[in-house]
Amino acid sequence: MTELSEEYGRPLGGYALIMAAYGGAVAAVTALAVLMGKRPPERLGPLDLLLMGVSTHRLSRTLAKDPVTSPLRAPFTRFKGVSGPAEFEEEPRDKIGELMACPFCLAQWVATGYAAGLVLAPRLTRLFGATMTAVAVSDWLQLGYVKLMKEAE
Repeated sequence: MTELSEEYGRPLGGYALIMAAYGGAVAAVTALAVLMGKRPPERLGPLDLLLMGVSTHRLSRTLAKDPVTSPLRAPFTRFKGVSGPAEFEEEPRDKIGELMACPFCLAQWVATGYAAGLVLAPRLTRLFGATMTAVAVSDWLQLGYVKLMKEAE
């Protein structure tokens, strides 16, 4: 694996570990659901997909960019500066840091957690999804308000 990493200039070994951790987490949640006698929903409606999508976006950005969650990322990243309103730019120290500082990378984990929540605790998961969706909508309204105020000046 090291030879491939050097040949392609990417940390393929680290990526393989992250994929193994993801697969292990999915297997563990699946086993837990089976032991608890839980089954996935027959179908996901449009509201479930909307809540899942918007809350995944919001939580992924919160985990990867928010100043308040920077202590979670600090062992794996280095602070570079501010990247946007209430967001930090950080560079990864290692393979885990690449995952922790990338909202696109975290989204798969967050969406999988949300899907697991729909199986294990659907009511609580939908409440969480609605909360994160409200935060995302509020963020967009805040940014829109600031833009309108600047245009009005």
